[in-house]
Amino acid sequence: MTETAITIKSPTPAARGSLLPHLAIIAVVWTVWAVLMEHGDRWQLFPEYWFMSATMALGSFIAGATSEGGGAVAFPIMTLGFGMEPYVARDFSLMIQSVGMVAAALVIVYMRTVVEWRAILCAGLGGALGVIAGLEWIAPLLSASLTKVFFVSFWLGFGAALYWINRDRAREVLARIESFGPSSAALLFAVGIIGGMVSALTGSGLDIVTFAVLVLVFSLNEKVATFTSIILMATNTVVGFAWRETAGGGVAADAWNYWWVCVPVVVVGAPFGARFIRDRSRHFVVGILYCSIIAQYIWALVVIPQTPDLLLFNMLVVASASLFFWALRRYGNRRASQGL
Repeated sequence: MTETAITIKSPTPAARGSLLPHLAIIAVVWTVWAVLMEHGDRWQLFPEYWFMSATMALGSFIAGATSEGGGAVAFPIMTLGFGMEPYVARDFSLMIQSVGMVAAALVIVYMRTVVEWRAILCAGLGGALGVIAGLEWIAPLLSASLTKVFFVSFWLGFGAALYWINRDRAREVLARIESFGPSSAALLFAVGIIGGMVSALTGSGLDIVTFAVLVLVFSLNEKVATFTSIILMATNTVVGFAWRETAGGGVAADAWNYWWVCVPVVVVGAPFGARFIRDRSRHFVVGILYCSIIAQYIWALVVIPQTPDLLLFNMLVVASASLFFWALRRYGNRRASQGL
């Protein structure tokens, strides 16, 4: 690689340490939420749906600390652990991340954390188109079992690619995309469409797909890519939620019940996850991703009744995802060798 790595500047002590913006977000969201809970007489939802509050306490923290959104935790737990229909888990994931990921994004911006804004613009536009297209035309085509398997198999392929490039722990990484031009913008836009379509299936996808491109193609530091992907997923979930609730015929009724009991949890967990990861190494970030990807995949193999067709689909998705991410890395190496 010919470029020189760029040092990531730390934010000012005030921006790094102050909890006031986070507390202000919590106060506003909790106040509005409490008024709506009282107005709709929804307090009785907690005894029945408390398990989702507990689930998202962990899910929201991981969402703020990694490139995996809260949906990457909620979707497998809801579908594999609680046996819910994938479309319910997908709707809930889009809805709850519209609160948690947006809160985390606001805290990231306040902390003046380094992010790649050009990637957010290009991939965000593509992601908006992708999530709408996916909700309308792709999601209805996959059965519940296929959707579950697709989720864990696709991320396993990503994990394999991430492991491959991180065998060299001292590899050079950058804080911003070098030589950004029309081809870079076009690639991010196209990848945004793909990621948005994945989000339409599982409630999470644009974040990890874009994270992969930023790391594999543009050699960005995993921490920069993580914070960039969090802001991206915040925008994508808002678009997906809004479309699903309006033009998409309305989100699942159960998803609303889960949402009401999780709002006060995620508005705390996701921003604190972003704060927690701020001073951790990029290798720490990668380690969290490895653990979550492998655990989800093994869990799916155990919980989902395996049939020959399902196993074949599993292998095809893992192979296709691995090939996709490997091709991204090859393109990134060629781009670097040409000084682009």
